[in-house]
Amino acid sequence: MNIGDTAKLTNPQDSGFGRTESAPAGRGPGTARVSTNPGDSPETILRLFVYGTLKRGYWNHQRFCAQARSIEPAVVWGRLYHLHAGFPALEVPEGLILARGSADPLADARRQQEIGTPRFGRPTGDWELIHGELVTFTDPQRDLPPIDRLEGFRPGGHSMYKRVMVAVLCGRTSIPAWIYWMPRVENGTRLDSGVWHRA
Repeated sequence: MNIGDTAKLTNPQDSGFGRTESAPAGRGPGTARVSTNPGDSPETILRLFVYGTLKRGYWNHQRFCAQARSIEPAVVWGRLYHLHAGFPALEVPEGLILARGSADPLADARRQQEIGTPRFGRPTGDWELIHGELVTFTDPQRDLPPIDRLEGFRPGGHSMYKRVMVAVLCGRTSIPAWIYWMPRVENGTRLDSGVWHRA
């Protein structure tokens, strides 16, 4: 399966698929691919799917994602909501969760590498393709804890959002990536478009 095969994407060119932007800002777009620099250790590569305020052009992007190695359009299966507080929340199918986040960023990066290539198939139920960005970091110990704090993720404790690993489709490639999700969304409006925009 690739992104253009899905019924929800009527025109993949309009959504930015097939292009990628490397970070830091200032580098031009290239071709869609999921890659790392030859000098990057696979154990230190961590991929995070973002769908809200961490996306390019939104208020938390520069502060938390400026050190990203690359940023690429991607999709996941889920249900997207706009919360009355002014930011989004995502539900994902429990059956698609590959791993749960811990307090150890390096262990989570290693776990991501161990998963291999996950299957990206449509789950049973009223799930939709959620559009966002796949952000690749090369220093999980530096980059992940501030984002965990932003999202209210506390492993083993009460968390606003939980961090889990799911299959993400980037171009034609299925990749395991971390994502922040909310198991029970309250006081939110479902976004059938699968895209969250600032209000």
